[in-house]
Amino acid sequence: MVEQLQPRYSLAWINRIAEIPQVEWDALAMPLKTPFFEWEWLNNMETSGSTTARTGWLPNHLTVWRERTLIAAAPLYVKGHSYGEFVFDHQWADLSTRLGTEYYPKLLGMSPFTPAEGYRFLIAPGEDEAELTEMMVGAIDHFCDRNHISGCNFLYVDPEWKSFMERHGFSTWLHHSFIWQNQGYQTFEDYLAAFNANQRRNIKRERKAVEKAALSLKVLTGEEIPKPLFSLMYTFYSDTCDKFGWWGSKYLTRKFFEQLYPRYRDRVVLIAAYTEHDPHHAIGMSFCLAKGTNLYGRYWGASHDIDCLHFDACYYTPIEWAISQGIQLFDPGAGGRHKKRRGFPATPNYSLHRFYNPRLAQIFRSYIHEVNEMEQREMEAINQDLPLNRTSRMTVKGEG
Repeated sequence: MVEQLQPRYSLAWINRIAEIPQVEWDALAMPLKTPFFEWEWLNNMETSGSTTARTGWLPNHLTVWRERTLIAAAPLYVKGHSYGEFVFDHQWADLSTRLGTEYYPKLLGMSPFTPAEGYRFLIAPGEDEAELTEMMVGAIDHFCDRNHISGCNFLYVDPEWKSFMERHGFSTWLHHSFIWQNQGYQTFEDYLAAFNANQRRNIKRERKAVEKAALSLKVLTGEEIPKPLFSLMYTFYSDTCDKFGWWGSKYLTRKFFEQLYPRYRDRVVLIAAYTEHDPHHAIGMSFCLAKGTNLYGRYWGASHDIDCLHFDACYYTPIEWAISQGIQLFDPGAGGRHKKRRGFPATPNYSLHRFYNPRLAQIFRSYIHEVNEMEQREMEAINQDLPLNRTSRMTVKGEG
């Protein structure tokens, strides 16, 4: 379905990113700091059966063209539930039900199953961003009205884009992630020095436990990664998700991981654990992606429980590698129970929301300021409890 907007623009909604030439989509996505909106990643989600109507993630991407040239795009999904988002809006869904209106389906902008900052409209350099944004927001409003969509939600948005979209009537909801930032570290010892004496001992003890288990951790990137490890990573990922049931967000298929080889392995960083008796078969792995000076932890698993292996494979070894590679930011993924004790302070992230039911919209706008204040206080409390030395604690306080 194509609508003529004005003589030089046309707009199209597409259900398969494969309808867009990769080179054209990536001309918009490659300048972003995040890798999660690149054509190969999103297309793999679709062709592997991970984002489909059956899983409740129907691709419905908005594109803007000048003649046959793609100049703007918004990765979007029609959702029939709130799973796999890591922004827990169930209270708003419950309120919608009490108001006698349907909350689902809703329109969602994010990289599926990926709670990592960076969502925004993809707009070609040199284009009029204000004009195109107004056009795209109008198209989204029209689509939601015509299809009885309850609301439009953008999650884990680029902070600069947040301010831009607030001027278009979207309301901001504050959340937090746990993010490590390189404070000029040159070595892993520099990272350790940021902690108080007790936590330094704990981290050294945890790494020593992995050594005592006769395990070695190996960082593999790009062409170093053997093809079988991608399928094995799915096995570990699947087993880990199964432990959490519905909350495990088990959407990615084995085909998704296998298709990363060879077309996307340049972004992949695997931390694989091997026993000294069998240095060829990994018994545990964590899966990360790297782009520029950013590192993103995504998935992890092991064939059996080994004391402290999770901490080393998901935090310490990635941080050690990140320091050696000049990485400035490491987002280890969802959750925070373990992360805040290992140098990942609570860091704000934002979602944007527009509800089309007037009563729900009014209630959301009336209370979201109070909700955000509570979230701000929670972040401050978390960061006051970090096991850092005095100098590092002052740095975290200054950044917050």
